[in-house]
Amino acid sequence: MRRKASLILLAFAVFFTAMSPLMRWYAFPRLAKIPPSQYQEAVLEAKNPTLLDYGTMRAKKIDKVTIVQTLKGNVEASERIEKSADRDVVVWDALSYIQDGDGKMVSKVPERYIFDAHSQEPVHATGEMVDGDPVKREGIEFKWPFLTEKRDYEYFDAQARITRPIHYKGTQTFRGVEVYYFEQTIPWTKVPFPKTMPVKGITPESLAESGTTRWYTTVRKFWVDPTTGAPVYGEEIQKNELRGGTLLGDRDKVTVFAGHVKMREDYIKDTVDLVKSQRVLVLLMTSYLPWGFLGLGLFLLALSLWLEARSRRPGDPRATAAPEPEPVNA
Repeated sequence: MRRKASLILLAFAVFFTAMSPLMRWYAFPRLAKIPPSQYQEAVLEAKNPTLLDYGTMRAKKIDKVTIVQTLKGNVEASERIEKSADRDVVVWDALSYIQDGDGKMVSKVPERYIFDAHSQEPVHATGEMVDGDPVKREGIEFKWPFLTEKRDYEYFDAQARITRPIHYKGTQTFRGVEVYYFEQTIPWTKVPFPKTMPVKGITPESLAESGTTRWYTTVRKFWVDPTTGAPVYGEEIQKNELRGGTLLGDRDKVTVFAGHVKMREDYIKDTVDLVKSQRVLVLLMTSYLPWGFLGLGLFLLALSLWLEARSRRPGDPRATAAPEPEPVNA
């Protein structure tokens, strides 16, 4: 009976020990993915920024600028692209809506970001765009891969439509979460005008005809949870200028926007709480279950060997009892 139980325990020990690496290296890369219907919203503010008044073409200090960023999963578009891409795809329709302290619209920039649901690598398909302009992204945007590494990544800048390295700067603790800090600098770069301007009569075409160009630079900062790859906090120190052309008169340049953009406090708390809940699911597949299966497998193996040893122990009366003598016939 002990030997039978020992064999059963040995079978379970082999099963759970084999499940440990399979859960981490086979199941996790296939099961961990971004849901196609995900919806997120974040509000960022720049206090006391400099903003251009297009009516007077003069820059002035104002109380604040608010940026509302929304990411909405487009399930219909993702299902359509998956048929030709032959992999799990997520389509995010993003919108950055910018308004001044009086609630007046400054600009709004839509985006469509298409990426692999598992690795977050960009997927190039019809509809990929920034502000109506077709683009071909290289590198990540909005989110890092699951199990983010301590290294530099390529990050896409939507305003400049270019990809540049975003550098790993160290590990920090943010609101009780261990995070990786990344920083990217985009030097002064000529960029397109937004399609939607705050003043009627002023269009990207009329600005271009005047010979005026728009330039942009930013220092982008992200604090990223390495388990989920989700940023828990972000900042930008950004400047925009108009340069040259007849529109500026005798001035060489004028500031369009200059400010330090930070995530609003209430959205920081919501983001941190969401990341904390999601990281448990990732850790379950990458750490808790693999190590738990391995420990359980080793325990069952030890128990199996112990039972086997007891069944063979010399002191066991059943193992040492002399056989009954056979009758002998004369």
